Amino acid sequence: MDYKKIFNKYDGLNILIIGDVMIDSYMWGKVDRISPEAPVPVATIVKTEDRLGGAANVALNIRAMGANPILCSVVGHDTKAKNILSLMKKLNITKEGILLSKERETTVKTRILGNKIQMLRVDQEITAPLSENDEKEFIGSIFKIINSTKIDSIIFQDYDKGVITQNVISEVVKLANKKEIPTAVDPKKKNFLSYKNVTLFKPNLKELKEGLKIEFDLPSMNNLIDASNLLHHRIKSRMIFITLSENGVFIADYGLKQNNMLIIPAHQRSISDVSGAGDTVISVASLCLALKLPFKTVAEISNLAGGLVCEQVGVVPINKQLLLSEVCNKL
Repeated sequence: MDYKKIFNKYDGLNILIIGDVMIDSYMWGKVDRISPEAPVPVATIVKTEDRLGGAANVALNIRAMGANPILCSVVGHDTKAKNILSLMKKLNITKEGILLSKERETTVKTRILGNKIQMLRVDQEITAPLSENDEKEFIGSIFKIINSTKIDSIIFQDYDKGVITQNVISEVVKLANKKEIPTAVDPKKKNFLSYKNVTLFKPNLKELKEGLKIEFDLPSMNNLIDASNLLHHRIKSRMIFITLSENGVFIADYGLKQNNMLIIPAHQRSISDVSGAGDTVISVASLCLALKLPFKTVAEISNLAGGLVCEQVGVVPINKQLLLSEVCNKL
């Protein structure tokens, strides 16, 4: 397989990303004393930084792979939303799919680090589902983009913050299937079984067990096949793609009659941080779906991509050239 040719084809693909956009805010400080007010450390802040987070991290991975991300979300009508739009502009990500709502608060996750150790995380957010008016406007905005732009694949990046509702899922999937646009899902708990008839559904092992209310000790092939078959019966996704951390990934393609299930082992890595690995995996998988690559290739390239970002500290997008080098050397 000519992987260089495949990677070149990623350039220019339009990937629609639907999900919860947020700000990851970091405050780095020095800690050398305990507060006289309470038995807690005092952090003297020396550096602050705001980064795009949540579904926006998927957009950064799509951009890093050479494709064009179109981010669709609902944020608050507040100063934090202005910050998101400003960060998107700097990174050349279109804001056409971003709606401002006076009924929402823009999600901000603030991490306070003292002496390079995370001491506290403070979340500011509204996690209630979109109001009826916001939902209607949001679906209309997504439809407008899909009907006016050539969309090569659609990602649902769900963080359970309320932007993705059952109506958003069903309406968008219906239109995508009508237009033969592949859909890829990185699910969370609330909507787990609502993603019916999508192309690829990618839970991790914990999400799979919670979503199906099942339990097993080892992710053996038989256990994974049983769980995958049960999940497919419930949601009718063409592909079930389960990430297994240090055990690699499992994928099943129900569009094939035989030889349609396999485990791809993880490659040996020096793991620094698993944050954002799921974002990278779903991003790369959606690009592979857009090119109609075989299910084994989808799993192999995505598995390598997820492993690579785990070698970096913090949430960082994939490095395209490094991934291509890995793919050429290891596949």
